[in-house]
Amino acid sequence: MPLALIISSHVAGSRVGASAQAAALVQFRIDSMIVPTVLYGRHPGWGLPGGAPAPIEVIEGMLDGIEANGLFGQTDVVITGYFASAAQVRAAARTIDAVRASPRETVAGAVARKPTVIIDPTMGDAGKGLYVPAEVAEAIASDLIPRADVVACNAWELQRLTGTDSRDPQAAVRAGRLLNKPTLVSSVHRGSEIGVVYVDRKEAWLAAHAKAERSPSGTGDLLTALYAASILEGQTISYGLARAVGGVAETVTAANIWNAPELPIVAMAARIKQTSPTVRIERLA
Repeated sequence: MPLALIISSHVAGSRVGASAQAAALVQFRIDSMIVPTVLYGRHPGWGLPGGAPAPIEVIEGMLDGIEANGLFGQTDVVITGYFASAAQVRAAARTIDAVRASPRETVAGAVARKPTVIIDPTMGDAGKGLYVPAEVAEAIASDLIPRADVVACNAWELQRLTGTDSRDPQAAVRAGRLLNKPTLVSSVHRGSEIGVVYVDRKEAWLAAHAKAERSPSGTGDLLTALYAASILEGQTISYGLARAVGGVAETVTAANIWNAPELPIVAMAARIKQTSPTVRIERLA
């Protein structure tokens, strides 16, 4: 069974952050180890979240315990998300280096798969601006983005990282290539559609669908998890993107139909593993 290490928020009463990603990954038979950066009762968008950031010594102690059991060498994907302090970011950077340096056993004579590192630079959004301390955003840009195999950000975050507008598909392609990393860019708008752009040095794709009337928090976290699953399965970029965006779109649609305040990830277990007829995939120049 593939193994994910998720370093991000744990929010007990909201389907966001690491717990939401673990709930999605388990549908693909991917096990997860969660190291929480905060322990909250609910998403801050609802009001005071309750709980508190995880102390850095707790995070480092958890990571030490995982490493002591030899699990860094079994980790197939590392996903990072929300951080409450720059010290947490630096701990995550050291962990990525340790995971990559850990010895890996060969299976039936085959070389073990190298771990994939997906960095979600969770720092802000359009209309909200920066919602983490400036030093956290700076640490993410300096310590985590260079270590990424894939960057999974929203259009506002990409603009902050590159200083270049990225709100429409072609702008997102130009900005994404400035990172010099395979990049997923969510919240890209074109007319009445919203979508996600994938861009690397050689190719670019857009998966788009009609804008929803309402979208609960956590769609970016869900998108990252679903795309991570496609990487571990060895899917093509276009199919993996279409399936990930389709899973998010179907979950948001269900939330609106059911008037659900949170993303119904578990209830949508079968749908998040399939493409959606509401999503169209387009290759970009």
